[in-house]
Amino acid sequence: MRKPVRRLRLTIRPPQGQLRVTVPLGTPEATIREVVRGKQTWIRRHQAAMQQHPPVSVLRYESGETHYYQGQAWRLCVREQTGRAHVRLAPQEGALHLVVPAGASPEQRALVLARWRRTQLRALVPALLAKWEPVVGAQAAAWGIKQMKTRWGTCSIRARRIWLSLELSQWPLSCLEYVLVHELTHLHERLHTTRFWQLVGQAMPDWQTPHQTLKQGSLAALLAPAD
Repeated sequence: MRKPVRRLRLTIRPPQGQLRVTVPLGTPEATIREVVRGKQTWIRRHQAAMQQHPPVSVLRYESGETHYYQGQAWRLCVREQTGRAHVRLAPQEGALHLVVPAGASPEQRALVLARWRRTQLRALVPALLAKWEPVVGAQAAAWGIKQMKTRWGTCSIRARRIWLSLELSQWPLSCLEYVLVHELTHLHERLHTTRFWQLVGQAMPDWQTPHQTLKQGSLAALLAPAD
């Protein structure tokens, strides 16, 4: 895919590990083929890891489904009633209550839950930035939350803006903190160089634990009981 980007990027996309190549406009075909050939080991490794994950079940947002929030599995309980649609967490029950109008479609139910997830993340991030910005020694000028299919976060260095994936609301809080540290570190070092990872390690010595957790790619697999 040719786009007005600054550099060539390879992405392995779920669920089957399809390769997507994004290249700057005008990049010669020979250059693209050379880069892909040089990354064959990396491509095969990530495709194999992705294909080992169990297939993601299609959610219908019905009672009894398992949904995840902050690294824990919750049983979804859907109730239809008049009034404002909302979500309520019930830790004593291990339940996530989703209240929607009668006849709400799966897409409408998903939207209510996504709005709730966004609200929860927005409430968490300011305090976490206040905690980690002094540690990393970098400050974001702005931040936001959006749906991202292949990334946990991005950093616009010129604008000093950080974007966080809405999916992070499903993962342990330590994962959200790691992604914040990771993106803040990009304000010091644009690329994933040796220096970049050294800076991450200085700010968060145990960064590899949440890093590896996110690499699992599936909370269902991560939380499954051992045989």
